[in-house]
Amino acid sequence: MKQQGICILGSTGTIGVNTLDVIRRHLKSFRIIALTANRQVERMHQQCQEWQPEYVVMSDPEAAAALREIIIKEGLATEVFSSVDKLNEVVQYDSVDTVMAGIVGAAGLLPTLAAVKAGKRVLIANKEPLVMMGQVFVEEAKKSGAVLLPIDSEHNAIFQCLPFAVQQATAAPIEHTLKEHGVCRILLTGSGGPFLKQDRSSFSSITPAQACAHPNWVMGRKISVDSATMMNKGLELIEACALFSTSPEKIDIVVHPQSVIHSMVEYNDGSILAQLGNPDMRTPIAHALAWPKRMDAGVERLDLLKMSALEFLPPDVVKFPSLTLARQAAETGGTLPAILNAGNEVAVQSFLDGDIRFDQIIELVEETMQAVEYEPQQELDNVLAADRHARSFAERRAQNLS
Repeated sequence: MKQQGICILGSTGTIGVNTLDVIRRHLKSFRIIALTANRQVERMHQQCQEWQPEYVVMSDPEAAAALREIIIKEGLATEVFSSVDKLNEVVQYDSVDTVMAGIVGAAGLLPTLAAVKAGKRVLIANKEPLVMMGQVFVEEAKKSGAVLLPIDSEHNAIFQCLPFAVQQATAAPIEHTLKEHGVCRILLTGSGGPFLKQDRSSFSSITPAQACAHPNWVMGRKISVDSATMMNKGLELIEACALFSTSPEKIDIVVHPQSVIHSMVEYNDGSILAQLGNPDMRTPIAHALAWPKRMDAGVERLDLLKMSALEFLPPDVVKFPSLTLARQAAETGGTLPAILNAGNEVAVQSFLDGDIRFDQIIELVEETMQAVEYEPQQELDNVLAADRHARSFAERRAQNLS
């Protein structure tokens, strides 16, 4: 069996590290062709020593120069590059079969799109590209023959709960509707984050450390803050509409604090199928790497006999208005999801930098959505322009709030 050539976008982040951990258990099936990161030289150096990739791309030029010096001194064969163009180029190499898209935020948009246009098997862990221009990704996959597989635990769970015919139609996009396969509703679960039971009146005093302390998952800082505001669930709603060719009204968000059921699919005969597992990203990563087969992920088995009661709650949209904003963006479409995403990225970073309060994050997102004019057509140029304008507005507004 031919080894899959793997390129990992964001190999030093949580998704990248977990992907390498899964691959480490299946060395006969996978070969690391390329790794990319921003500026974590030490961790990338360690990865180069272990995996000896043919190529490394560091977004930060100084980090690339430092890593290149180390690689040359040690006599490793890895070529080190630093440019956006190279990031978009490396995913298209013939030796690359599968691309793990794990770069957080809009920065992952262009290389992920390049991988789709090149007809690769693309494992989508960064939700933002599909949030920003999901229609374009699906259409480009139809043209190129790319395979799209979701890594977000919720979308991967939904994927697993769908009939195999729908999985095939989603992975290699063709025209289909969930209704024709008996699906009437998607139940998108979320833990509710660290402040599920905290009164909204205290949100103004929440610190970045508190917001990043997720009760169940180990994630990066940006995604952890998104979980704390529940914006992550709003972004996942938009992503699910694109991935599964459905509309926002067919998706309900359900708060499930234990994070054992990762999402559910309801059928018209009254059945609800759920995917359960310990909260460990290696499960969806292994599922997507092996699909349509299965393989060991190194994850601790879920012991049903040790589980406490499972809770399901309706989301509090007053306490977490991000959900209302995201649903509005999903229903409106066009470039509004990109504007929402850009405003949120700026707001979250401003909060992590200590420039705005936690309770001002979603206020800033809403102001950005109201201030930046959206275009009804979701095309690359329109989306990139909307992203720039939204970031510019949000950055100026954040300075005024600080």
